[in-house]
Amino acid sequence: MPENHADIGVFGGSGFYSLLDDVREVKVETPYGAPSDLIALGTVGNKQVAFLPRHGKKHQFPPHMIPCRANIWAMKSLGVSRIIAPCAVGSLQTHVKPGDFVVCDQFVDRTRGRIDTFYDGPATTHISTADPFCPELRRLAVDIIKKRGITVHERGTTVVIQGPRFSTKAESKWFTSMGWEIVGMTQYPECVVALEQAMCYVSIALVTDYDAGLVGEGVVEPVKADEVGRVLLANNERVRGVILDMIERTPPDRDCPCAHILDHARLS
Repeated sequence: MPENHADIGVFGGSGFYSLLDDVREVKVETPYGAPSDLIALGTVGNKQVAFLPRHGKKHQFPPHMIPCRANIWAMKSLGVSRIIAPCAVGSLQTHVKPGDFVVCDQFVDRTRGRIDTFYDGPATTHISTADPFCPELRRLAVDIIKKRGITVHERGTTVVIQGPRFSTKAESKWFTSMGWEIVGMTQYPECVVALEQAMCYVSIALVTDYDAGLVGEGVVEPVKADEVGRVLLANNERVRGVILDMIERTPPDRDCPCAHILDHARLS
């Protein structure tokens, strides 16, 4: 086995470092430029884990500038086949409350101009994103979150907006009227470029606020960045606990469609 190897990758905030054993940082070069930061390699139980803060240690990459292809390529080059990706999101529905977790099964892309594929030619490649999040990891995440006594929404659609601004009231009301559950800025194209590399990807979304469109219903004030940070800090231990349990319980072999996503994706 190569010296720099990992089985599972985690994208997230810097608070995860303290939960890895025997941590060392490695610099990974990619054909797509530098990843967001150095990658921390360590162990959780008997699993080798690679951790990368998607925004960088100093939060220097806003959502629309995250080098997603470089981040995914770096993980793949280390041997990672599964990605656990916690993120902070806003609620679009009154029954999805701050502090709840959502294990998304669908996304709606409202970004623009982000580089969102590895396949610019010459081989034409069309992966299916009918089910963009790994079903095996989703089931595991839901089971773990439930057992920890946390309110979890077992499926949901996340609207991924361009950022770094939050939504207008009109935009948010539109998303709510469509029945979509949450809104965020980071899941796309991260989940798609991971799937293009035949990697499993699960998004574990922590609801930090109600989005702007719910203001008209008298729920709360419009979302503010400092309030998002406060809720994140208050829930940091819960998020890390779920991630640790997932790493320990992830089976060694994959039993999902993700590994075979490229089998029928190329035109002959």
